[in-house]
Amino acid sequence: MVEFSGRCACGEVTWTAKGAPLRNLVCHCEDCRRALSGPVMVSMGFPRAAVTWLGERSFYESTPGTFRDFCPSCGTRLTFRSDKWLEEVHIMAATLDDPTLYHPDAQVCVDDAVVWLDQIWQVPAHSGFQREPSS
Repeated sequence: MVEFSGRCACGEVTWTAKGAPLRNLVCHCEDCRRALSGPVMVSMGFPRAAVTWLGERSFYESTPGTFRDFCPSCGTRLTFRSDKWLEEVHIMAATLDDPTLYHPDAQVCVDDAVVWLDQIWQVPAHSGFQREPSS
């Protein structure tokens, strides 16, 4: 059986999930963008019963019926849950211990995508920072 594991930035919260994900989503909706302060939410959906958590998490309701949790120590966003999919929990793929295990299989809410995202590969890329910090 496949097992996934991950953690928050400070390591106070860890998780494991047994079995293949139900979904591997890239979500473009405004609620997800604002919750994660980024252009997309990248997540893996698992049956709630397949996921084990260690550590304390804090929760908030981002929109009616949509719940998100995070590590209260470092602020790492951990999950998305919705009353629409009561038996699923969507774990942020960026928290994976081995990020190579994530393979998106769908983009959702694409009509809400930020307009510049389809041009990201045209933006100059650098292996480090573009400029050294000023002193």
